Amino acid sequence: MAKDGATTEPTDGPATATATATAGTGTAAGTASAATGRAADGTATGSGDIARSLELLWGTGDRPSRGPKPALTLDRIVTAAIAVADAEGLSAVSMRRISTELGTGTMSLYRYVPGKAELLDLMLDRVLGEPLSAEPGPPAADHPVPGGRPAPGGRPVPGDWRGAIDTMARTYLDNLGRHPWLLKINQARTVLGPSALRGLESALTALRSMGLRDPELIGVIITVNSFVEGLARTRADAAEAVAQTGLGDEEFWENQRPYLERAMLSGAYPTMAGMSEDTFSADFDHFTFGLRRLIAGFEALVAERAAEEAEEEAETDGPRTERAERTAEATADRT
Repeated sequence: MAKDGATTEPTDGPATATATATAGTGTAAGTASAATGRAADGTATGSGDIARSLELLWGTGDRPSRGPKPALTLDRIVTAAIAVADAEGLSAVSMRRISTELGTGTMSLYRYVPGKAELLDLMLDRVLGEPLSAEPGPPAADHPVPGGRPAPGGRPVPGDWRGAIDTMARTYLDNLGRHPWLLKINQARTVLGPSALRGLESALTALRSMGLRDPELIGVIITVNSFVEGLARTRADAAEAVAQTGLGDEEFWENQRPYLERAMLSGAYPTMAGMSEDTFSADFDHFTFGLRRLIAGFEALVAERAAEEAEEEAETDGPRTERAERTAEATADRT
């Protein structure tokens, strides 16, 4: 959870479900102004001029036509904004700062994008599209998935929903690592652009072989995204704590050792005192552990749905077979 906001729980409805499945749930890093509908600090997607954001995302807006030949492009502006956010955080992104990075006047930027709120919509769609054009990652054998089948280049084969979930989770985790500011954005009302929809289309296509109902497929994506975001937020918070305090993890825990040892010897915490020395080892891969448990849970659901479908077919085929047998007997009697 961001320190300056509260967790935003998704509400029911197709638009919210789509946004959540596409980009994951977010944390509110600012409060919306009741008068303007904008986030006070520009960290809520869909908080600006939605119509203008959609025009810019889908390329239907008017291009600057007056004055000298434009020296800027919308692509350059978005690229510069993402670079600043990656290096210094989302709070460092402002129209003035981006204009400085591009060596132009601030007013020049407003000919392309109305403000930071709309710029954030463009930034989000851009980074969501990165995995769609990325080179294949390491071979799937490096991250074995029970029941998954690796394909050339490490990509899951068609119909391999287990491999698809594994790839989706690891790709999202990598993306959040490259752009930790994504965890600070309230994405409850995401303005959906081409990259967001292509990502959702790709995920749903890969998961279709699970044989689940459509709302359940969206639920699978939301569940995986929420798991990834939780772990990514823990990592980001740990790195932020080191940066803010200048105190490394080892030194931080070493300071607490005398107190923890006395507590364990007191007999008040018998379960914790009896745990192995490697219980909190940094070598344990909590991400892979959790992801495999999620996939195992989905496997149980898929098996349950397959059994239900087989039972329904059996109930339907039973009367049909009996009718066919009676028809055959009647025909035999006539002949």
